[in-house]
Amino acid sequence: MICFLTSRIDDPNTSKLDPSNHFIDELRLHFPTPCRALDVCSNPDDWDAMDYYASLTKKMLEDAGFSFERFRTLDGRNDNQAKELVQDSNLLILAGGHVPTQNQFFHKIGLRNLLQGFDGVIIGISAGSMNSADVVYAQPEEEGEAADPAYQRFLTGLNLTKTNLLPHYQEVKNDVLDGLRVFEDIAYPDSIGRTFYAIPDGSYLFINTDKEELRGEAYKVKDGMITQISALGEHAFL
Repeated sequence: MICFLTSRIDDPNTSKLDPSNHFIDELRLHFPTPCRALDVCSNPDDWDAMDYYASLTKKMLEDAGFSFERFRTLDGRNDNQAKELVQDSNLLILAGGHVPTQNQFFHKIGLRNLLQGFDGVIIGISAGSMNSADVVYAQPEEEGEAADPAYQRFLTGLNLTKTNLLPHYQEVKNDVLDGLRVFEDIAYPDSIGRTFYAIPDGSYLFINTDKEELRGEAYKVKDGMITQISALGEHAFL
């Protein structure tokens, strides 16, 4: 199994696939041909939004020269066919969105078990990348979540990796949620005894069988401290 766990795959300045850190070049080396793609949603009930983002993802990939034999979506309209759809695909795209909502959907369709023995390529985007971990760190992101003592910050994920990613670092590093700084007051204390990796857009975790490598700018958040471990164009083995 090959995994590209990204913060986002598009360059917001061009709306095209982001080539940073050799993402497109590496994807070309592993892209299945013919490609039978399945876009796994983040919100199974928001069909219009899921169709819209799936179409954008497909177009970005096609504009970059990638082609598809089939490109389908998996959401609440066809979740009873999850097993057949996953087994008939060799490229899975785990969409971005709200981590707990997507996590619930993954559990409903039994995606963790369905991916055992999957011999294809997986592209995770934001929430999809976060939910790829064995134990997911669902960093609070919506109003009320940081202040809610019942909010579950650690969830069971897909077990594609043991690595916890915190995407969009350049956007959220100075954010405040429920009166708390999302890194200094939330992520740093939650990292006591744990390790998270904060990545800005354009960086990604590349997984090839047993090898894991952070490509691009990345920061280790561990035991309440943050340390930069790689820069743009560099890589760090985990």
